[in-house]
Amino acid sequence: MNFQFFVLVMFVVVASPYQCVRLKHIRPSFNVLDYGAVGNGKNDETRAFVDAWKDTCIAMHESSTLLIPKGKTFMLQPVWFQGPCNSSNIYVKLEGTIIAPKNIEAWKWPNDNYKGSWIRFIEISGLIVYGGGIIDGKGAQWWDCHSNIKCEKENPTALHFHACENLILRELTHINSPRNHISLNACHGSHISKLHIIAPNESPNTDGIDIAESSNIIIENSKIETGDDCIAINHGSNSIYINGIFCGPGHGISVGSLGRNGVHESVENTYVRNCTFNRTTNGARIKTWIGGNGYARKVTFEDIILIEADNPVIIDQEYNPYDSAYAVKVSDVTFRNIRGTSIAKHAIQLHCDEDITCTNIILEGINITSSIGEEVHASCKNVNGVCTSCIPYVPCLSLE
Repeated sequence: MNFQFFVLVMFVVVASPYQCVRLKHIRPSFNVLDYGAVGNGKNDETRAFVDAWKDTCIAMHESSTLLIPKGKTFMLQPVWFQGPCNSSNIYVKLEGTIIAPKNIEAWKWPNDNYKGSWIRFIEISGLIVYGGGIIDGKGAQWWDCHSNIKCEKENPTALHFHACENLILRELTHINSPRNHISLNACHGSHISKLHIIAPNESPNTDGIDIAESSNIIIENSKIETGDDCIAINHGSNSIYINGIFCGPGHGISVGSLGRNGVHESVENTYVRNCTFNRTTNGARIKTWIGGNGYARKVTFEDIILIEADNPVIIDQEYNPYDSAYAVKVSDVTFRNIRGTSIAKHAIQLHCDEDITCTNIILEGINITSSIGEEVHASCKNVNGVCTSCIPYVPCLSLE
């Protein structure tokens, strides 16, 4: 046998298995442009995205990427990206811009199940959505609808994640959602960072990030400017860590509301620290409904800066005016090292139910002054707890 030929054969025989192993580690990329998307901001690109997603999801590699390239604008109708997928990690690299249809009449719902959200990711493990791109919900048309009592359409959430394990969401800009910008439901082990969320102060129900039925969630190092809660921590949330959020305008960071319509709802093990509330309607807030049941417990707001914030510190166990023997139990709540200015006379409001009181409420290192030169006060009722080094003085708490 020719020596050179023998060497070549041996190289192929020996090297090929190794090369196959290496190929498994190559991350294939599925560009929506290769599936017929144009990116002119006018064409309906939904089918191209769905087809590219299907190939991304079924790829037999350790990871695969759905690529939405920069310099292009893609108009999408309501769409679901369904899992589970074959790869351990699914990357959605959004470099360009995604926009919603230009008016409500142009929205096309595949069926009624799609209503309630615009873009939805479902049952995907190891999903990473990133890339520096923009998601624009074109929400103004929906906000006008919201203010019209004759309009019966339900404003959709822009970006919804359902039952996604180990989600990473980072380095994106979210603009003008019809309703909530981002919702997490039944997600566990998520890390959200370096987002910029923007909607006008007067836009209704445009929460930045809503969390429900989820656990082990980290949200950090983001700027949120909306017409409602910057972050809302809702029923079934456990082990939520929020750090380094610049919030404003907006309604602050809220636990709740909980217990609406008499249901049992709970939130626990929530830690909010190193955040700034800039001219927000509220600051650090817990809100629950009379008539509901459940609990909000083991909640900490710490190292908070206030800049002309309205209602900086609130526990409202009577979020609605109805009379009932039931209420959501609020306990083991700490407000620590909260400093800055308020435009409200009542900088601290702790309003709890007479029968289901708030217990073990701790305020420590509070220094809130008026931004308009007036004296600030604290109002409270039916609260058990301790206040250490508090300005203003909180009359219903014990001093230490």
